[in-house]
Amino acid sequence: MVRMTDFSLYLITDRHQAGGRPLTEVVRASLEGGVRAVQLRGKDLPAAELYRLAKELRRLTSDFDATLIINDRPDIALAADADGVHIGVSSLPVAAARRILGGGRVIGYSAHAIDEALRAEADGADFVTFGPVYYTPSKAAYGAPCGVKKLAEAVSALKIPVIALGGISPANITEALSAGIHGIAVISAVLADANPRVAAASLLEKIEEYAQHP
Repeated sequence: MVRMTDFSLYLITDRHQAGGRPLTEVVRASLEGGVRAVQLRGKDLPAAELYRLAKELRRLTSDFDATLIINDRPDIALAADADGVHIGVSSLPVAAARRILGGGRVIGYSAHAIDEALRAEADGADFVTFGPVYYTPSKAAYGAPCGVKKLAEAVSALKIPVIALGGISPANITEALSAGIHGIAVISAVLADANPRVAAASLLEKIEEYAQHP
């Protein structure tokens, strides 16, 4: 059973930002730091290689009782016994992904505007990532950052959990949390750090501090 509490810090993988280290090594360190939700993203990988990596991460996340989500590939998610899939505007529609996955797995959706997020919710998505909140090179193609005000509007408009994405770091995480989000999604803030375990633990500490003293 997927616990949405796991998504307070949602790690999205990008092996190109791992500094030459094996992705599994960096993910393990992140899990040791407290991450409990991991999205495997590898759009450039052939299906066989993505499946192999998904199986490795399934074993690893299971060791930590953590959630594993596969980006864009409900077939790989099923084959690797992952907990769900994360899709976007260029992926299969939410309803089609649901037909493949059935009711026992979650569907996340990457939204870049409130109307898009509302459509995803209406179509049956379980949560959305919303952004980019701040500037980040990996999301530059999606236009200017939406900022915290728009993020807060998305939280108010949707009934499903909203996870902030894009350029979130220790320097701005408190501001992002002030929008009332369910959690934050990160890539480089953990993956590119020389010590992913410490980076993850530091972010989670800030999340906990804000929860206690908003």
